[in-house]
Amino acid sequence: MIATILGTHGKFSEEILKSTEMILEKQENVATITYLPGEGANDLMKKYEDAIKSLQCEAGVLFMVDLFGGSPFNAASRIAAKEENMHIITGINLPMLLAVFSAREDSTVDELARIAISTGQTGIKSLKEILKNI
Repeated sequence: MIATILGTHGKFSEEILKSTEMILEKQENVATITYLPGEGANDLMKKYEDAIKSLQCEAGVLFMVDLFGGSPFNAASRIAAKEENMHIITGINLPMLLAVFSAREDSTVDELARIAISTGQTGIKSLKEILKNI
């Protein structure tokens, strides 16, 4: 199973995992990384490195972070850039995470990345736009 690391500003990673587990169930092989006020790049790198050591990463690692170019993304990039079987997706949201957790048993890291992007985008909807088309 692909290891999944959720990295975000504040405790968003912990809370989105809790929300996902309310809908699905407790997830295995997942770590949450929080970037808290007063922490720096080295703190984040250590958290990511510790998470990787604690997870089963043989099948690959999917980093899911909040913002492209943000500190959690930058630290994950320093790790993933050196590895073939690691991927980073930005813009984490609940539909995306639900789809990834539902598919990661039978998917590669690249397939999960495509699922995350597609589901993340299609999960954004406007009620007014939907009602206009009825």
